Amino acid sequence: MDLSTGMETDGPDLVCQLDNVQGMVDALSAVRWKRHQDAVVELSEHGVVLIVEESHCLQAKVYLQRDLFVRYEFGAQRRPRFGVSLGLFVDCLNTFSAPGRSPMIEMRYPGPDMQLLLKSVDSLDSCIFAEIRTRIPDVVSWDYNFEPAGSTPLSFTVKSAALKEAIDDLEWPGSSIQITLQPVPPSVTFRGEGHGDLQIDFMYYVNTDLLVAFHCDRQVSYRYKYKFLSATTSNLPSNVIKDNRGSKLTIGMGGMLKVQHLVSVAKPSVPHPHIDSAGYQQPSRIAYIEFFVKPDEDEET
Repeated sequence: MDLSTGMETDGPDLVCQLDNVQGMVDALSAVRWKRHQDAVVELSEHGVVLIVEESHCLQAKVYLQRDLFVRYEFGAQRRPRFGVSLGLFVDCLNTFSAPGRSPMIEMRYPGPDMQLLLKSVDSLDSCIFAEIRTRIPDVVSWDYNFEPAGSTPLSFTVKSAALKEAIDDLEWPGSSIQITLQPVPPSVTFRGEGHGDLQIDFMYYVNTDLLVAFHCDRQVSYRYKYKFLSATTSNLPSNVIKDNRGSKLTIGMGGMLKVQHLVSVAKPSVPHPHIDSAGYQQPSRIAYIEFFVKPDEDEET
């Protein structure tokens, strides 16, 4: 019998350590748009990806690349996937966080009963330990299959705080929001209909402090359900708003909308890295958040 092979089989798929619990809480909370949500977690040699979706119309992914962890030991021969309650995961992480300090935690999967194991590892006085029950995940049924809408990207980058404020101002439950990009004059328009009409315009070149990047070679216009569009910004972490970071929106084939945010997971004691004109930080300590929203109508309006 090859004992070494047996030992490899019995070993954990992943052991990793993170030195900023609050950063992970912020990243995961950004895709938490309702109280009860199931998530699928996928592990690989490149990092951890958490996926949530709703109604085959909205999907969100949190990318935690291995560089975000101070230790990352991946021992699986495949890409393990497991289901977990997103709310329970976030609440457990919050128990490790304390005001004024950023503890280091270790995550290990799987435990003896296929649990996700969490424990604090930087205190000699005490140790916090948590076990989260996992489940065999349902197949993520929606393949978002995001494809460019043409040779020229249809995209714009807007300051995250301004994007959240615009979507909040258009709140009419049950309604749709129309997003229009046009090259002349280069601008982005958000328009909502409810008890009346409300329109918010971002004019490129007029206010580059808000609309910091714009790519469009033809006019396009699609509608998106308000509840799905709102989910893309409803739980943006306060540090994203405070740092005046940028969010990038791209319209793909068939009107599929991709919304990208960057969430810092750097330790609070570390000075903020350089932020460029588009509000993007250097990637070494950044979690990538992506939302995919299907248009409300199949046909372009």
